[in-house]
Amino acid sequence: MLKFKLDEIDHQILDILIDNMRTPFTDIAKRLLISAGTVHVRVRKMEEAGIIKGSSLTLDYNKMGYSFIAYVGIYLEKTHQTKYVLERLQEIPYVTVAHITTGKFNIYCKVRAKNTEHAKEIIFKIDDIDGILRTETMISLEESINDKKRLMHTIFNDL
Repeated sequence: MLKFKLDEIDHQILDILIDNMRTPFTDIAKRLLISAGTVHVRVRKMEEAGIIKGSSLTLDYNKMGYSFIAYVGIYLEKTHQTKYVLERLQEIPYVTVAHITTGKFNIYCKVRAKNTEHAKEIIFKIDDIDGILRTETMISLEESINDKKRLMHTIFNDL
């Protein structure tokens, strides 16, 4: 693994990019009083080190009609079925996140749906996957915290 030491300029660049990955390097350079070339080189080095992995697009799912979020805890009949079940979950586009977990559930996933009826259809599809013993569903009433910056700053302080 490539060792890469982040300095304060790197932190500031990441801070800007985490707010908006599409911020032009020239704008970042002006804000930080450095050259756009410096920003470009530093971002490229962070990409090569694996610190920055691509970029992401944030969609407003509410505006697109997918405001219903449910979390589904999955109990497997046998743990050796994990890979197979994950492959089947991957085939359901409304399952947006899946984690292999310890504790109560074998797999824990996030589902996006249009409404309760749509969520019910998705959950029934999940329940029908061979190897799933049963599921437990929790409905999200509101996403109250979604803040990558706080964690990023904590990590920077720990370095």
